[in-house]
Amino acid sequence: MLVNTYSKRIFNMSYQFTGSYQEAEDLTQDIFFKLYNSLHKYDFEKNFSGWLSTIAKNYLIDRYRKTKWEKTTRDDFDEYNLISEQFESPEERVVKKENKKTIWEGLNTLSTEIRMVIILRDIQGKKYDEIAEIMDLPLGTVKSRVNRGRLQLAKILKEEMEMKNEM
Repeated sequence: MLVNTYSKRIFNMSYQFTGSYQEAEDLTQDIFFKLYNSLHKYDFEKNFSGWLSTIAKNYLIDRYRKTKWEKTTRDDFDEYNLISEQFESPEERVVKKENKKTIWEGLNTLSTEIRMVIILRDIQGKKYDEIAEIMDLPLGTVKSRVNRGRLQLAKILKEEMEMKNEM
């Protein structure tokens, strides 16, 4: 029941963190295995969804630090755009793909901690207080990291646009 309820959310978090469909599948399995082994530690006074997100976040960061994943470009999997692409011109698809690539490359330049709060806030749409609980950080630190991450991404995107315009 837990896997059916939360697997898509955990997969999305893993995918957004790694940029690889295959790696995200493997990490999702690993995270649920870790969850299974940690269920005896669950405090029923706490929000289960937040607790699971914390386990996933910690696992992803630990795994990243241990393996020093190479920062790769994201693969072409995007379940939300499969239908909309049918109605786009080839030029629109190319521009959209280039923009996504630039954004994900920008995300990959951010530190692990800042990238995680940006993913949780701007991609997954979590509230600041949820992120603070997941990341085990003060609310002000979360807001600061989100702001810093957005500014860094904006700078990267601006530089990329200027380079394209010069060509």
